[in-house]
Amino acid sequence: MPLSKLELKPGVNREGTRYTNEGGWYDCDKIRFRQSTPEKIGGWTRISTATFSGVCRSLWNWVTLGGQNLIGVGTHLKFYIENVGAYNDITPIRATVSLTNPFATTSGSATVTVTDAALGYTSGDYVTFSGASAVGGLTIDGEYELTRTVTSAANTYTITAASTASSTASGGGSVSAAYQINIGSPFAVPIEGWGASSWGQGTWGVGESSTTKIRFWSQSNFGEDLIFGHGEGSIYYWDATNGVGTRGVLLSSLSGASDVPTVQNIILVSDINRFVFCFGTNPVGDTTLDPTLLRWSDQENAVDWTPSATNQAGSLRLSRGTKIVTASQARQEVLVWTDSSLYSLQYVGAPVVWTASLVGENVSISSQSAVAYANGVAYWMGKDKFYKYDGRTQPLQCDVRKYVFNDFNTSQYTQVFAGTNESFHEIWWFYCSTSATNIDKYVIYNYLEDIWYFGTLARTAWLDSGLRDSPLAATYSYNLVDHEDGIDDNQGSSAAAINAYAVSSEFDLDDGHKYMFVNRVIPDISFDGSTADNPVATLTLSPLANPGAGYTSPTSTGGVNNATVTRTATSPVEVFTEQLDVRVRGRQLSMRVESDATGVAWQLGSPRLDMRPDGRR
Repeated sequence: MPLSKLELKPGVNREGTRYTNEGGWYDCDKIRFRQSTPEKIGGWTRISTATFSGVCRSLWNWVTLGGQNLIGVGTHLKFYIENVGAYNDITPIRATVSLTNPFATTSGSATVTVTDAALGYTSGDYVTFSGASAVGGLTIDGEYELTRTVTSAANTYTITAASTASSTASGGGSVSAAYQINIGSPFAVPIEGWGASSWGQGTWGVGESSTTKIRFWSQSNFGEDLIFGHGEGSIYYWDATNGVGTRGVLLSSLSGASDVPTVQNIILVSDINRFVFCFGTNPVGDTTLDPTLLRWSDQENAVDWTPSATNQAGSLRLSRGTKIVTASQARQEVLVWTDSSLYSLQYVGAPVVWTASLVGENVSISSQSAVAYANGVAYWMGKDKFYKYDGRTQPLQCDVRKYVFNDFNTSQYTQVFAGTNESFHEIWWFYCSTSATNIDKYVIYNYLEDIWYFGTLARTAWLDSGLRDSPLAATYSYNLVDHEDGIDDNQGSSAAAINAYAVSSEFDLDDGHKYMFVNRVIPDISFDGSTADNPVATLTLSPLANPGAGYTSPTSTGGVNNATVTRTATSPVEVFTEQLDVRVRGRQLSMRVESDATGVAWQLGSPRLDMRPDGRR
């Protein structure tokens, strides 16, 4: 019998059944398609052994005038600037107070009770003490995480010292306590009943439900300096000339500051004429956050926010939607998403300065970080579909829409984040599956080939800035990793294998009119880029009697249904296993290619199968 070449359509399609998608791919993990054929994605390597505290939700990359290539790292606990693999804590100070004899120790315990009537602190906040004298054999100096419980007195909290106290005592003398800004939440937590909503909402004694908000940071450059802030917080400024070891300060504390917003949800510095924007902020003369209000500073002046005839500071209130969700710099415009619409902000000069045009209605967006901008097009994940804006807002055709949104933890929409992988023309979205409260899945849109694929991966933030060799991602191990760096998982101290596979949809002979028998496979695979001496991939054929019958058990007919393809030489041409001997019989077949060892990279071509008709039963 002649060999049959198996050429499958690129991309994964889960909108129909395995059989309906005949000639395509149905399942995958950690693969991509290059020139229509599947290959294993690149590996990742941690940038250093250093770690940060908290779950990172924001990354920003820029280069100072002195040539320092810096990364802003915003977590739910702190804010850092990464420089040459070190994470420098620049978390702003909320308040500094002077205390007298604030410490109380208990003999044999490392727990120290601190009394401070100034309040404003919450459990998990960080405080730095200086100037203290010894008490109970302990000298309380440096940074500590504080703890408050339901039994804590109104003006006390506890810290844990580095060693146990030698006696029960109180004292410490004159102490300076510098409190960092309050911490945030690492993920959304449902709140029910009293206190879950604003006053007067819901029925008496019951209230409504809501969720705690994830700590998201916005950050943008103002020259070589950084303007940053978290949602429902103040605006902070970090001056590069002071060095990476200095903390950020309130923007309103800088010389010449005028009517700087006291609260905001999103910060952006425009490419056009360098205006500082706040989206969801307080009006001038008020301190209440208006979720649909946007304000901007004077041109080239980050501290002047007072509108006047002599500057270009101003504001706009958007009419569609109940809140501004996010904003993104695009080509010659700033795009602003509310929870139901998309606006385009364009600079028109004084006296109006910026105008807002409605460019999308009845659209949704899942989170503040759900937008990625590539090749002049904005792509984003909504609540039940994907969208793009290229001058016109439209839904994005998606072959895996049902797969993604049917396995989605809707209480964790706000964790969704997007990023580009420009080298491969990809948009990545990361999200929580139904049973997960941490991100565990991703979906990719290849905008060059207009195809989709997906997989499992735990990440918390992504950045593809162009100022670094590889895309950068934050992990739940509290470090940063370079993606597309190597071919293995080098997140830890030693390399681990990346399990990568692709599974085809079902295919048959003569529309399944006859059974087929396969007794050999001629593989076509490249191991280019592998570091293992003899890299291996496994090809598996799974037979079915009918689409609804499930895979045949046993899967082989007096033999095996899978075999390994092993490279044995690379020169003068790549040499690998020439033929796989199998014995498989079924009305339909599905093929799987997989690798699960270190040092292996592969790309599948067009394998050929020796298939012959084998009766109708």
